[in-house]
Amino acid sequence: MKSNIIKYLFIAFAIFIIGFAIYKISSKDTEEIAQNETDNGQSTQDVESTLRIGIPEFDNINPLITDNKDIISLSTILYEALLGITSDYKIELKLAQEWSKSDSKTYLVKLKDNLKWEDGSSVTGEDVEFTIGKLQEGKSAYSDNVSNIKSVEIIDGNTVRINLKKEEPFFEYNLIFPIISKKQFEDEDFYESRIAPYATGMYKVTAATEESIELKQNDNWYDAQNTDRIIDTVIISFYDTIGDAYNDMKIGNIDLVSTSKTNVEDYVGTIGFVFNSYKGRQLDFISMNCEDSILQNKEVRQAINYAIDLNKINSSVFDNNYNISTFPIDYGSYLYDKESKSKYNKEKAQEVLEDAGWVYRYGYWRKTENYSTQYLNLNLVVQNSDETRVKVAELIEEQLEDIGINVYLYKVSDSAYKNYLEKKNYDLILTGVNNGYSPDLTYFFGEDNIANYENEELSSILKEVKNIKDEELLKEKYDRIIEIYEDEVPYVCLYRNTNKVVSGIRLTGEITPNNYTAYFNFEKWFRQ
Repeated sequence: MKSNIIKYLFIAFAIFIIGFAIYKISSKDTEEIAQNETDNGQSTQDVESTLRIGIPEFDNINPLITDNKDIISLSTILYEALLGITSDYKIELKLAQEWSKSDSKTYLVKLKDNLKWEDGSSVTGEDVEFTIGKLQEGKSAYSDNVSNIKSVEIIDGNTVRINLKKEEPFFEYNLIFPIISKKQFEDEDFYESRIAPYATGMYKVTAATEESIELKQNDNWYDAQNTDRIIDTVIISFYDTIGDAYNDMKIGNIDLVSTSKTNVEDYVGTIGFVFNSYKGRQLDFISMNCEDSILQNKEVRQAINYAIDLNKINSSVFDNNYNISTFPIDYGSYLYDKESKSKYNKEKAQEVLEDAGWVYRYGYWRKTENYSTQYLNLNLVVQNSDETRVKVAELIEEQLEDIGINVYLYKVSDSAYKNYLEKKNYDLILTGVNNGYSPDLTYFFGEDNIANYENEELSSILKEVKNIKDEELLKEKYDRIIEIYEDEVPYVCLYRNTNKVVSGIRLTGEITPNNYTAYFNFEKWFRQ
């Protein structure tokens, strides 16, 4: 018995010694990991400070000259604007210290103190005035942003007054164009120039060849002292086509590329890459003529909305590579925080019609009022030259007829289609719009909108929101707009295009792209 006790004590002691050794080794490893943590909560072991970006069809690094969307996106880390846009489409201050709307057609913008170009010279109101003047020559992707500007006045060195030709709701969303140096470009043939503008952003151009451009950290960036940038060098490589960029990405020569191609996985595969998708600006929708004798009844519009299967459209026409869309600003705006889902419900569509007094008999919906009988027959107009929309329209025709609504599909020429839109002589029309960044809904609900839709409360809210700067109050107003829209259904939003940022798995950071830029939180990105 005694020998057994000694045996057990020996075993327990051995276990204790082994456990203590494991604890010490584990503690040492934990301390080493902790010592290697950066301020961003990431390990600095094997971190590389160079990032490689692929851009196809490069034309010019100057964001006011280029037609390349990738350069415009990249410019947000090089060339600051007066105002910027956040990942959820709020306005944020950039070069501007503050901005205000003094009346319906006048904006005041005050620049931050001590702003510097990369060469150390000061950024002033003259640079803002000069930039707007160049944009008004009409040759830039940003020219529409300033087309409503009547004049620019320099109040003092750091403050400008922008006078508009007419009131424009949410005009501040136009002030996102990069500011360029008057001193650098006043003697240049601006739109023929190939020189890189002086930077005001977190990086600057330090070298350029026909194949690539090198960026380095800009020490004269206004926030340089307050921001630790992990990436020291950015190499931008040029490619003739997106396919060439994919090929280089597959062999590990670049870390990131942006694309609007829906089938990018077919080119690069899925192993070793991260795909960050976001909703594009192109929205397709059905506009319903609310002055039509049948469609002026919201119950009919509601039934049409329930009858259209957005999931089937996305799968059949777009191979599930597009985004279902249910409201004009559901591209990521903080003012629409719902998930866009198809409301398809065949039984509900029929129920809504029955509750509104429609009777389905002998293959027709009919309704008799004041000795007059209406039949639920509608025309749907689509542009014949747009093959994709024709396929969508044919599906919608099938879906509406599946619940008993008779549809006559008009596939018309471009000129006839334009005429239908301008004169609004249709019942239903399949059309689309390229959304701006602002939450302005005048196109859809303002006077003379394409649906001939009127709602007194909604019109009143639209007049209010254009003068509201408080984000919480604005959200409250838009929540009510959405409620009215979902009940009244003057449009049926269908789908949006999809854009993607593809990155290698070694690229680490908060990659949250939207249509404004792919480079949010770039100062926290790094490669492992």
